[in-house]
Amino acid sequence: MQTLETLSGVAFPQKEVAPLFLAPMAGVTNSVFRRICREKGADILTTEFVSADGIMHRNARTRGYVEFTDMERPMGVQLFGSDPDRLGEAARQVIDWVRPDFIDINFGCPANKVVCRNGGSSLLRDCPLLERVAAAVVRACAPLPVTAKIRIGWDDSSINAVQTARLLEGAGIQRVAVHGRTRAQGYSGTANWEVIAEVAASVKIPVIGNGDIADGETAVERLKTGVSGLMIGRAAMTNPWIFTEIRSTLAGESFQHPTMEDRWLLVRRHCGEEVVARGDERQSMQGMRSRLMAYTRGMPDARPLRASLSAISSLMELDDLIAKHLHEHDQDHIASPAEILH
Repeated sequence: MQTLETLSGVAFPQKEVAPLFLAPMAGVTNSVFRRICREKGADILTTEFVSADGIMHRNARTRGYVEFTDMERPMGVQLFGSDPDRLGEAARQVIDWVRPDFIDINFGCPANKVVCRNGGSSLLRDCPLLERVAAAVVRACAPLPVTAKIRIGWDDSSINAVQTARLLEGAGIQRVAVHGRTRAQGYSGTANWEVIAEVAASVKIPVIGNGDIADGETAVERLKTGVSGLMIGRAAMTNPWIFTEIRSTLAGESFQHPTMEDRWLLVRRHCGEEVVARGDERQSMQGMRSRLMAYTRGMPDARPLRASLSAISSLMELDDLIAKHLHEHDQDHIASPAEILH
């Protein structure tokens, strides 16, 4: 049987080099952003989650969620649902459709629209059903590896990540990512890495730690918990260089933080590639507004920048804004229009 261990360098790099995962995030981790993060050092990528029903319908919207390029491999498709047979069939169909390197099951999403359909972290309250779902997907996908992502529990009174991970391991799941918050926390408070460490010590399959990893030094500390790798989510949204920084820190090398110009050039590239991918400039730029505002974190005059970006609708407007901001805040080097455009 093909396993993540036999896919060294493909779905799970050698253990002596802790793999860095880009966390699947709805509305964020599309193909354009995944490729950017891959270039910055992310080892393993996964699509944003897709429902079993969406896979069955195979509509254009679902196609946009699950398709990827060869340069994104090793690449997984993340599914969610609560019907074991239906999710197993969806997994079979997506394997035939796009040939991913692994299937990932979402048992961690805290969003109400997912939980109300008994998906995502809702299954943390029903471990027997969670186990049946995992086993059904494993059977349907064999010999392709199946992985899962969980949270540490539904709320503070029901932290059951160790139990959940053991059930998943028994069901044939070959790797589990653990976000160190409960569903009740959402993304507030702090991630509980003590529980993540307990999970890593309780199972033989690789455990990937997720939550509050914002720099290289933190990453080094988190690896001391015994996890096999690290998963980065929200920090990558504002700073894709986080993967480069972590890799440099782990290697004992210095990391040169990106300049203001570096950051804007990446923003411009991201937007340009989104326009090409969607084929509609106005729609693409409107869809990028929240992403653009995330990129301004840590920039000078971030508040007025966000106000301007919240209404942006063309690449020309973005070019003007970039040139103005660099002129006002980066006196060492002001990018020419040609440099910004290309």
